[in-house]
Amino acid sequence: MTARYLQEEHDIFREAFRKFLQKEAYPHYEQWEKDRLIPRSFWEKMGKNGFLCPGVDEAYGGLNADFAYSVVILEELERVGSSLVGIGLHNDIVIPYIEEYGTEKQKKRWLPKCISGEVITAIAMTEPGAGSDLAGIRTTAQKDGDHYILNGEKTFITNGIHADLVVVVCKTDTKAIPAHKGISLVVVERDTPGFKRGKKLDKVGLHSQDTAELIFEDAKVPVDNLLGEEGKGFYYLMQQLQQERLVVAIAAVIAAEEMLKQTVEYVKNRQAFGRKISDFQSVQFRLAEMATEVEIGRTFLDDLIDQHIQKKNVVKKVSMAKYWTTEMARKVATQCMQLHGGYGYMEEYEIARRYRDIPVASIYAGTNEIMKTIIVKEMGL
Repeated sequence: MTARYLQEEHDIFREAFRKFLQKEAYPHYEQWEKDRLIPRSFWEKMGKNGFLCPGVDEAYGGLNADFAYSVVILEELERVGSSLVGIGLHNDIVIPYIEEYGTEKQKKRWLPKCISGEVITAIAMTEPGAGSDLAGIRTTAQKDGDHYILNGEKTFITNGIHADLVVVVCKTDTKAIPAHKGISLVVVERDTPGFKRGKKLDKVGLHSQDTAELIFEDAKVPVDNLLGEEGKGFYYLMQQLQQERLVVAIAAVIAAEEMLKQTVEYVKNRQAFGRKISDFQSVQFRLAEMATEVEIGRTFLDDLIDQHIQKKNVVKKVSMAKYWTTEMARKVATQCMQLHGGYGYMEEYEIARRYRDIPVASIYAGTNEIMKTIIVKEMGL
């Protein structure tokens, strides 16, 4: 089944991107996982070949492409491995904040290098004491002349080590009531005095994706780096989170498809008790159940992407998709590892890596518990 939002030009683009990844990503991915880092050279190659920020306007060096091109990139990166999630975050989560709320001067200054791969971005929301409760963040930005003085600490920041440009969620008004009205977005650049990286975090999965702590100690940021208006940060976040959660759902469905495909291939070739594992009815039924759930997830996701491209409000459905697809992918990972038997626990089989990588999808971009509270609210309960 071909999704409604995909046209011939998207298929041509996918084929070109796949060829690029076959040369520049697949042969090196295992080494990146060992190195615990994706090299900046790969980002630069992505940029050189036009695979970064395709939706950005041509005036800044982009392709002014529709979101379907981003979907193609997200899908093909996930097929390589989940640790490439940082590129999707750069393309489809961080850059839209600059596009939507940045001044003309900010766009001209930052976007061309984000497209070329010279500049890598991150968004810093989570803190050691505040995750889903964004109103509870403690990082502050106090105005001092023509600068903000930032103080605080962020953690679990995707692209945290490589990031040259960080959209920091902070409080410019600590006395605002309610608290979320004091939140603003301030862009911090790599060489900002008082800004430093904490440790690179050692994760259960996503080994080559750099995740880090970011520390701001009297970091001096020009007021010109304010994104949008003061006090509007929380509202900007709420407007953009729909796409962020859609990005997570896309990755979850692709991961599930890949795990199922690999497992079907494995059981067709592996023998036990004198016959192929795929000949056992219990195995067939488990595969049939997984295939059905994966297909349901894909059908729902494609419809959702189509509605998102049409700029419809799909907050409730996106929350449903993010929650359901990530839970589904996690179940598929467990079942697929089990069907691989002892080999599923060996690093030489990709299912072991997928099994490690998928659980965090139900945590980031808003935990699945938060997704359920949004669904409940949208239902009027």
